[in-house]
Amino acid sequence: MEVIEAVYEKGVLRPLKPLKLKEGEKVIVKIEREKLSEVIKRYQAVFKLSKEDVRKFLEERR
Repeated sequence: MEVIEAVYEKGVLRPLKPLKLKEGEKVIVKIEREKLSEVIKRYQAVFKLSKEDVRKFLEERR
């Protein structure tokens, strides 16, 4: 089993990295949405957010 990330665009799931599949090969897909808090923590350093900024942002969206 392999776990990959994908983005849903215009009705199609687009993998974020190349897949090692044969053309026409069928697969089973399990959809698991990424939590907002996980996305924010991943980009926290990029946008130079403090832990307090992140905490306030998440509290406002509960």
